[in-house]
Amino acid sequence: MTGRGDTHRVGRPLGVDAARARAEQAAVLGDTLVLRVLSAIAARTPEAAIPGLLQISARSVSEAVARLEDVGIVVVGEAGERTLTAEAWVRFGRLVATGSPALPVVNPDVLLTALPDAIEGIARDLSYRFSSTFSAETVSRYVAETYALISRRARVRADLPTLTARYAVDRLDALASVSGLVLRDTPEVLFVCVQNSGRSQMAAAYLRYLAGAAVHVRTAGSDPAGEMDERIVRSLAEVGVPFGDEYPKPLTDEVVQAADYVVTMGCGDACPVYPGRRYMDWDLDDPLLLDGTGIARVRDEVRGRVEGLIREMRLFRSPSPGVPDSV
Repeated sequence: MTGRGDTHRVGRPLGVDAARARAEQAAVLGDTLVLRVLSAIAARTPEAAIPGLLQISARSVSEAVARLEDVGIVVVGEAGERTLTAEAWVRFGRLVATGSPALPVVNPDVLLTALPDAIEGIARDLSYRFSSTFSAETVSRYVAETYALISRRARVRADLPTLTARYAVDRLDALASVSGLVLRDTPEVLFVCVQNSGRSQMAAAYLRYLAGAAVHVRTAGSDPAGEMDERIVRSLAEVGVPFGDEYPKPLTDEVVQAADYVVTMGCGDACPVYPGRRYMDWDLDDPLLLDGTGIARVRDEVRGRVEGLIREMRLFRSPSPGVPDSV
């Protein structure tokens, strides 16, 4: 339990059919050879290269792949390559990771003194909210660091407490996921660009719009802007895609570690790489440098990429009024 009342985040007891399917998957992964082949597939190793890499026969690889396909862990992608299904990334991505990634560490230089009263109040409130998950000290340090990160760039100082509270909750939720304190039943996708005010926000808006509750979406920027670019919001509104009250957020380790899919756009090597995640890089022009026509072009390109991601993840959304059935 997280103390938040988010029952959909901690899952529900398995039904008979779901339990049988999971048991079949677990039985297949109990075979060391099959698990090694899955780890090679997760690392995007071409199937023809797996025998040499693992020093096993091509027949053994084919048999292992067939078993993985039979239980729905591996599928054939659009380009003909084999890849893990979205559910498999969520359930087994970290299982096939090499090494044990360290948990995020909050900057020890963050001082918990001389914080504004409103921020200290947020730390107290969230310490109670996350009391069954984290110590009050951990929560307070995350709140203090989040305040420091947000305050460096926020242009409207009056918004600082609200933005600090929102992003601190998001970071603590991600940390709970990384720590194994929250069980997830949906894949998590992180979109990263430079300012987190253009491409990544477009992609997140489209994925939320098209996939709904079938996926959990986060965004971040390697050098986030102080506020959203209103041209991006207007461009999405032109095609009926709601944007909500999103805002640019700094890239932090725990949100990367919590993701099953990490999609980067023009931020170079700024995004840390952790094993057990599916990394993708989308080569898209920066709409913040373009005029209205260019923004619309990039927006439409982003939609196409998101639809492809949805197909790769084999996501199915609950019907929602006004959402087209293009995916």
